[in-house]
Amino acid sequence: MSTIDVNNLLSQMRQMSAQVRAPQAVAKIAPTAAQPDFSSVLKESVSAVGRNQMEAGRMAASFERGDPGADLGRTMIAVQKADLSLRTMVEVRNKLVDAYKEIMNMPV
Repeated sequence: MSTIDVNNLLSQMRQMSAQVRAPQAVAKIAPTAAQPDFSSVLKESVSAVGRNQMEAGRMAASFERGDPGADLGRTMIAVQKADLSLRTMVEVRNKLVDAYKEIMNMPV
C-alpha cells in the first residue's frame, strides 16, 4: 500500500467522523442552518457502497485481463474496501431492522 492510499483512506475516515459529529456542533453554533436528513444520508451511503463495489469489480476485471497499469496492490485494497463497506452497510441495516422491531413491540 502506498503512502497516498493510506493518506487517502485516513482522509476519508476523518471526513466520515466529521460528518457524524457535525450535526451536533452545527446545531449549537447555527440552529437555522440546513442539515441533511437521515434518508438523504442513508441514500448517499448506499450509493457509495455501490460505487465501491463497481470500482472494485472494474479493477479486478482489469487485473484479470492483464491490462497494463493494473496493480495487484491497489486492486486488493479496492476489493477489501468494497467488502468492508458492504459488511458495514449490512450491519447498519440489521440495526435499523432491530430498532424497527423494538419500536413496533412497544406498548402504546
